[in-house]
Amino acid sequence: MMLPATVLLKPYSRSVTPTPTTGRSDKPWPTMYDLPSENPEDPGLPDIYHDQQPQLLKDTFQPPAYPGENVFVASDLNLYYDRSHDQWYKRPDWMAVVGVSHLYHGGDQRLSYVVWDEKVIPTVVVELLSPGTENEDLGRTASSAKGRPPTKWDVYEQILQIPYYVVFSRYTNKVQFFELIQGRYVKLPPTTKTLWIPKLQLGLGVWDGVYDNFERQWLRWQDAQGRWILTPVERERQQTLLERERATKAEQRNQQLVAKLRALGIDPESL
Repeated sequence: MMLPATVLLKPYSRSVTPTPTTGRSDKPWPTMYDLPSENPEDPGLPDIYHDQQPQLLKDTFQPPAYPGENVFVASDLNLYYDRSHDQWYKRPDWMAVVGVSHLYHGGDQRLSYVVWDEKVIPTVVVELLSPGTENEDLGRTASSAKGRPPTKWDVYEQILQIPYYVVFSRYTNKVQFFELIQGRYVKLPPTTKTLWIPKLQLGLGVWDGVYDNFERQWLRWQDAQGRWILTPVERERQQTLLERERATKAEQRNQQLVAKLRALGIDPESL
């Protein structure tokens, strides 16, 4: 989705008058090179699950209408959303943007994602519930006071208007799907097993299986037929099995041919 024209006129963006940046860019507004790419107050992610789950989402995110070079996915990356407060950002556990280069302006790896520079907002954001962030992730935290950064929910729903928002708890294996409808997130019924995103031609659901040597329930992408999309490791393993199967069948056919020749009194070694 292209950045809405109204995104810069939200309550948290009171001024749209450009001011020069002091960074390396010559543009009137700061780019990712001008903005911090790390959060010095963040003590770090609590466990390897916060590495594994985003990686599985990345491994299986293959929207058929978008080649890999036009897809950008990231986890725990600074997402800058308000050019009037260019030091404000959120760090989604996982997000996907389609219709942009996977490299910054086609040539560099991103240090952050700056919406006023990129001009394309994420299509979907995923947050992994933690006890300390649950209330904000689910929109239970009151909107911030004037002059303070808005809550994560307000950023995703009101400022950026990200079409799809997903919240998953590793503790209960419960997933909550939200779709932006008429400017507000509407929670899909709890009976919804798969979030289907027409623009991506992909579905997102909970898969019970082994990934990275851990067996549990994971968020994972599906194709239009409801099949779980394979990871690179799974594709390689599948290809190896297919090659072994073809080799076995070829050997069986060869043995059958040898048997038929001998039944006819023909020595296969003499051919």
